[in-house]
Amino acid sequence: MAAGSHKTYRIPIGPVHVGLKEPVTTWLDVDGERIVKATVRPGSIHRGIEWMARERNPIQVIYLAERICGICSFSHIVAFVRAVEDAAKIEVPIRAQYIRSLVLELERIHSHILWAGVACYTFGYDSAFNLGMLLREKVMDVLEALTGNRVNYGVGTVGGVRRDLTPKAAAVVREMIAFYRREFETFLDVVTEDPIAKARMRNVGVLSPEDAVTYCALGPTARGSGLRVDLRHTSPYEAYGDLGVKPVVPQDYTGEVYGDVYDRFLVRVMEVIQSLDLLEKIVDGIPEGPITWEPKLPKVLASLKAADGTGWGIIEAPRGDDTHIVKLTKGEDNLTWWKVRAPTYSNAVSWPLMFMNQEIADAPLIINSIDPCISCMERILVSDEKIGRSEIVTKAQMMEKCREKTRRLMGA
Repeated sequence: MAAGSHKTYRIPIGPVHVGLKEPVTTWLDVDGERIVKATVRPGSIHRGIEWMARERNPIQVIYLAERICGICSFSHIVAFVRAVEDAAKIEVPIRAQYIRSLVLELERIHSHILWAGVACYTFGYDSAFNLGMLLREKVMDVLEALTGNRVNYGVGTVGGVRRDLTPKAAAVVREMIAFYRREFETFLDVVTEDPIAKARMRNVGVLSPEDAVTYCALGPTARGSGLRVDLRHTSPYEAYGDLGVKPVVPQDYTGEVYGDVYDRFLVRVMEVIQSLDLLEKIVDGIPEGPITWEPKLPKVLASLKAADGTGWGIIEAPRGDDTHIVKLTKGEDNLTWWKVRAPTYSNAVSWPLMFMNQEIADAPLIINSIDPCISCMERILVSDEKIGRSEIVTKAQMMEKCREKTRRLMGA
């Protein structure tokens, strides 16, 4: 609608896209190049994974949980099996807990480096993007060496894990740690010290600590606003009680909190370094012992069929708190019900505040800054309500607008 001589356009983003894990619809009202209002509606679409689980036993549901997200597939497995173990009162061997923590930290490194590279690509820093993708290959190779797969590792199960950490596998992890300590600093310095990269991220998409609390931000999004929240620290699970995890917050590195895209970037890249330290503690301190509560699958299924109750599994996934709740009914082979709340459901709610008074060229960067489970925006519709005309704007056009701002800052 028109406001005086100004035209306000409404830009709807989502909810349907092949890359969406959680359904999120966002409307941006823009006055010229400035965003004046943003509205977010999560939950517009449902894939039906929770419904499909009602026709499967808990072991079969593991493979559904793993496919909720290709990037943090193991996080969903661990949250799910912990919920089942809670409902069935199953104790997981200590060695299995260490192996779970090891794969979780490898997945965190993979997720954060992928996100950092894509963030650089969003505002046109292609050389940093290429470096990030090159660095990411190392952890993907290690995951493949440990589990047999680069994604959807298939290593978790109720009561433990399906693969042990052999001396050879431990050596592969140690070699990866040495590689990243040698090479990752270059990527960190290239991005965090580059004046153009700083200009594109600093004071963009600001979320204050107070608003982060009010709008229930999670994970790196909350920590980027200075909140010391991390389930590995506040509610340790698996081996994290032995590892001494401390939340990574920007004020510990820069002395202040902006709560902007730069701070969220800084949190994620510093968490990569933290994960290397945790991995070293795991491979050096993993205890001997079994890796499963019960190695024979028929006995596991019989125990689950005899269980009756509700179980919770909550872990710190790369994007924040990942929560799974299950209900087991005595005498039933299949799950009674299963509920999943991935972190994007909470983090997307803070988008409206991040968008306010920002340039439309920064919209892709702000969207990506919470690391949503959205691989890209396929297209958006720009509507001029005053003259009744609509125009399709493609992802490529939005990306070009974002990169054009970078060129302006460079004086090109």
